[in-house]
This record gives sequence, C-alpha cells and structure tokens, in this order.
Amino acid sequence: MASSLTKDAAGNPGSQKTFFGHPRGLATLFLTEMWERFSYYGMRALLPLYLIAPGGLALDAATATVIYSVYMATVYLLTLPGGWFGDRYWGPRKTVAIAASIVMLGHLTLALPGDAVFYVGLVLVAIGSGLLKANISTMVGHLYDGPNDPRRDGGFTVFYMGINIGAFAAPLVIGTVGENVGWHWGFGLAALGMGLGLLQFLLAGKTLSPRSSEVPKPLSSDERNNVIRKSLIWLLIAVVFYGIVGFSGSFTIKWATVPLTILGLVIPIMVLGRMKRDKELTGTEQSKLSAYVWFFIAAAVFWMIYDQGGSTLAIFADGKVDNQVFGWEFPVSWFQSVNPILVMALAPVFAWIWLYLNKKGKEPSTITKFAGGLTLVGISFFVFLLPLTASSDGSLVNPWWLVVIYFCQTVGELMLSPVGLSVTTKMAPAKYASQMMGVWFLAVTAGDSVTGLLSDSGVDLNRTGVVALEAALAVVGGLAIFMYRRKVKSLMGEIH
Repeated sequence: MASSLTKDAAGNPGSQKTFFGHPRGLATLFLTEMWERFSYYGMRALLPLYLIAPGGLALDAATATVIYSVYMATVYLLTLPGGWFGDRYWGPRKTVAIAASIVMLGHLTLALPGDAVFYVGLVLVAIGSGLLKANISTMVGHLYDGPNDPRRDGGFTVFYMGINIGAFAAPLVIGTVGENVGWHWGFGLAALGMGLGLLQFLLAGKTLSPRSSEVPKPLSSDERNNVIRKSLIWLLIAVVFYGIVGFSGSFTIKWATVPLTILGLVIPIMVLGRMKRDKELTGTEQSKLSAYVWFFIAAAVFWMIYDQGGSTLAIFADGKVDNQVFGWEFPVSWFQSVNPILVMALAPVFAWIWLYLNKKGKEPSTITKFAGGLTLVGISFFVFLLPLTASSDGSLVNPWWLVVIYFCQTVGELMLSPVGLSVTTKMAPAKYASQMMGVWFLAVTAGDSVTGLLSDSGVDLNRTGVVALEAALAVVGGLAIFMYRRKVKSLMGEIH
C-alpha cells in the first residue's frame, strides 16, 4: 500500500493517502468486495456438494443442479431491484451496508442444522448479494473525477483483483473446513468472512466519496406509497397461494424452482422488449439496441455453460475424478479455485495482447471477441466429453481434465465478460444508461434459468448426449455470430 500527500483529483475525504496511487476509499471497497466474494464463492463451492452428500440434504444430482441454478439466477436477477434501492431509496453506501448484513445473516442461517432454515439462508444470501453487487461498483466510480479520470480503469482493475483473490481463497479455506470438519462449520466460516468485510466497511467509511451516501433520485411520498402498496399486494398473493399449496400437502421443491426459472427467462425478454418498443429512442439508439440483442443472446448461452462449472462439473468431480496429486488427496471443492487463479494470471496477458494488437491495427472487434468467447466455452464442453466417457465404466479420471476445461472457459470469459461490460455501457440508450448494466446481468439470469429448467424437466446434464448438444450449440452460435459480424457492426454504428 502506497502513501502520498497529494490530494485526490476528486477531493474525496481521506484522499491524502492513496492505495496504489488510487483514492484511499478503493482499499475499503476492495476489502469489502474481497470478503463478500470470499463468503459467496466459499458457500457456492460447498453448495452442490452439500446438496448431494449423505450427510447433507442427500438430494439427487438433477435436483441439486436445479437449486444451484435457481440460486445463481436469483442473485443476478436481484441486481435490478438492488440498483433501484441504491438509486431511489437508501443510496449506494447504506444499501451496501444493509446488503452485507443480510449476506452475513444468511450464512449464519445456513450454519444452523435443518432443511427449512437452509433454504431461508440461501434466500437471504441471494437477496444480500443482489443488493450489494449492484451498488458497490457504483461506489468505486464515485471515487474518481468523472468518467474521463485517467485512473478510473486502473481502479476497476484493482477492484476486480479483489474479487478474484476472495474467490480463489474461499474454496481452499471454506471448502476444506466444510468437507473435512462439517458442512455447517463451512457455512459459518463464510459468515465470519462477510462479517470482517462489513466491519472494515463501517470503520473506514470516512475514506469513501460523499456521493455514495446520497440518494441520486429519491422517491416522492406518492411513489413510495405506490411501491409499498404494490409490494404488499404481491406478497399477499404469494403467501395465500403458497399457503394453499402447503396446506393441501402438494408442495414440492418444484413449486419454488419452476416459477423462479420461468421468471429468470421472462423478465429479461420483457425488459429488452420494453426498450425496443420505446418510441422515444432515436433511430441510432434503436439500431444499437438491435445489435445488443445479439450480444445478450450470446452471453446467455455462454453463462448457461460457464456456470455449470460450479454445478455439473462439481458434481462430476465428486465421485468420478481422482482428486489426488502425487499421492496427496485434496478436497473436491478446491477445483473452484482454478478459475480465479487463472483469471488473475491471464488477465494481464490479455490486456497486453489487446494493447499490442491495437497498436498494430489488428485488434479483433468486439463482436469477434464475443464469438471467440462463445466458441471457447463450447470447446470446453467438447473436452468434457472425454473424461465423461472415460468415467462411464466407473473409473476415476485424471483431475487435470477439469483444469483443461476450466482453462478453456476462463480464456472464453476474458474474451467475453470484460468486453460485454464495456459494450453495454457504450451501446446503452441515454434513457436507459443506468438500467443497461442490470440488463447485462440478466444474461446470467437467463442462462442459469435455462439450466434450471432443463434439470427440472428431468434432463441429466452429465449425459454425453446433453453435454455434446450444449457444446455444439455454443460453437455453432459463436461461428454464426462471426459470420454475421459485418451486419452486427453496421447496427452498432460508431461503436467498434
């Protein structure tokens, strides 16, 4: 950590000292996000294993995949109302503090024995993560003097490293405790991580920008009453409906998972459809929105396969992979640390490659990078077919197969995810500038919802035929996007 007597350009409190040349508040947000990701990814690494374990909930693989997929879809779906709370009700800083408290409470609930409290804890973690994710990145932006501050991109890069440090350490620590000591001890350790993040966030609040405490567009009293009235009506409908289902004795997990997965598909379509029907948008904005639909669909297919790294691949690793290296056995959950360590190792390499190619005038276009990312995630599942077939006779396969699969997916992620965030901000209509980031996260919701619906319909995602079909869908989709790249470029206008 570096120090300087130079005041930050934005004049933020506590900016006389800097964090690697950035406003001091970046250290606060870096650590908050690192601990939140530590708790989130630690719980995520344990979740599918706990769901299928005899000492856990002892569910079948299909049901475990449904629950995992619905959970993931819900987290990203809730980023929309999370952003709304930050913009209209509490302000980003207060929303993050409340969100972190809810996440911690959720992990503490998961640490308690009992099936019912487990699902309550899962819901609380999803709500808290959705609220936090939508606002903490906004607070990073508040530390800088507008979008043209030359340190801004570097600040987000440092912040992104905090995410991956937490994601890397979590399976190693929480996964080991959960698998070797006790599942609920692992969930409790995730609560401790979030508690540490919340504590330093509250103690170091003076380093944050005053803008983060402001409510950008506060609700009027009429708007607030309208929101409360509608929320209570929908809550009453849900309570009555599920009360009837519960007392009739016909409630099963499908009564919760099916509506959520359908919502995960319907809401993204409705949001994009509403934007496309908006007559106030200019012709140029409508053209960019049409181009963005291509990116959205490609991203949804990508995340549908990519997020199975924590469900389908994790369940495959539990029982079909020889998790030993040089005779030393490691917990299955450790496989979830492969992706973040690869991201940290490869992200600087990709940044250098794009810069080098740009100077040569040969940097691939945004649409070409997207096509490459989608193709690579498809190739990862073609690779998955090899160990999947080899294990069909009961043999344990080499763990390096999973490393190769995660490597392909990580390279694909680095081609698609950062580019997707950038192109979302560039192609957003002025009227929907803040909402479009939520739309980008809805692509994750849509992809995970498809996975959930497939599993809920009885589709075994660990069958070679299904894996081959998903792989082919991604590769064909990537090639199709590449073939139509000129058409998409023309719709994008001046965006390259």
